[in-house]
Amino acid sequence: MADASHHSPLDAEHRALGARFAPFGGWEMPLQYSSVLEEHRTCRSDAVMFDVSHLGSVRVEGPGALDGLQWAFTNDLGRVAPGRAQYTHLLDPDDAHVVDDIIIWWVDDDTFLVMPNASNTDGVTTALREAAARTPAGSVSHDITSSRAVLAVQGPRARERLATVAADAADVPRFEVRAVHDAFDGYTAGTGYTGEDGVELHIPAVDAPRVWRDLLEAGIRPAGLGARDTLRLEAAFPLHGHELGPGITPLQAGLGWVVRFDKGDFRGRAPLLAEQEQGIPRRLRGLLADDRQIPRAGCAVLVDDTPVGEVTSGNFSPTLERGIALAFLPPATEIGTTTEIDVRGRRVPARVVPTPFVRSGT
Repeated sequence: MADASHHSPLDAEHRALGARFAPFGGWEMPLQYSSVLEEHRTCRSDAVMFDVSHLGSVRVEGPGALDGLQWAFTNDLGRVAPGRAQYTHLLDPDDAHVVDDIIIWWVDDDTFLVMPNASNTDGVTTALREAAARTPAGSVSHDITSSRAVLAVQGPRARERLATVAADAADVPRFEVRAVHDAFDGYTAGTGYTGEDGVELHIPAVDAPRVWRDLLEAGIRPAGLGARDTLRLEAAFPLHGHELGPGITPLQAGLGWVVRFDKGDFRGRAPLLAEQEQGIPRRLRGLLADDRQIPRAGCAVLVDDTPVGEVTSGNFSPTLERGIALAFLPPATEIGTTTEIDVRGRRVPARVVPTPFVRSGT
């Protein structure tokens, strides 16, 4: 999926609204409709919807599905139950770098929806086939991405507005999963990528344009991937290819909580355990700039004129009205450390701060 050859079932709806498009993970997706700043602030104050159909959907089912997923991914599904969602990682078996970060929706006893990032679906399905081959009870994986749309309805008024369209979907608790049968026959989960409250809707492709229009009528504004990125950065959520990917382990990214060494063997366990025992070489930290200058991925971070790391993601925070960034820094770097970010030759003062930069409702 190197070129932007894939289109959402909602592509015509986006074009009718005058969306600007950008390639993303092999898909052509809306970047913005009005402005990134306006869409960002509407999510923080009211309700927006993002078309995230570029995410993959892999249906895994069968009596061995649970055991296979337990081996394939880092987190422990034994800590949750059917009707719940769980964030987890797929690791490289040789060096434990994060091949993908994933949400699993546990639909019922032997049925799961595995939701990989757009460009990683093929790698995830390969790992799932490997997992199935190791599981005597057996499981089957089906890539159903092309048969559905996924909408993320986010913001403090998201549930209120959604309830007028799909009451079944509106009150699903955080990180729970539920079947929907009123506005469409599909699923909803109390998940999202903005730091605000909200839900995600897994809708049959044939129903998606009607549901989209109904949500517009309910006062839910469309938002593009530009605002989704500034929102996730304020929440300090990692983005694959930036804070996760080749050379980056969950421990370096500060996501050790998604790894359950005590559950038994899983793909990549041995090299990750070795890194934990030997000491983590770097950690992901948040940086708050002193002014509105925008740090970007690749900018060097300096302490006492010495380069100590580089920015993985950076942008202007519409909420804080300052530049913010995530960066890998030496593991002993403390909160409050004064740094400089080299932004196109200009040294921008910044401090290491706790994350998230912005908490929901602030």
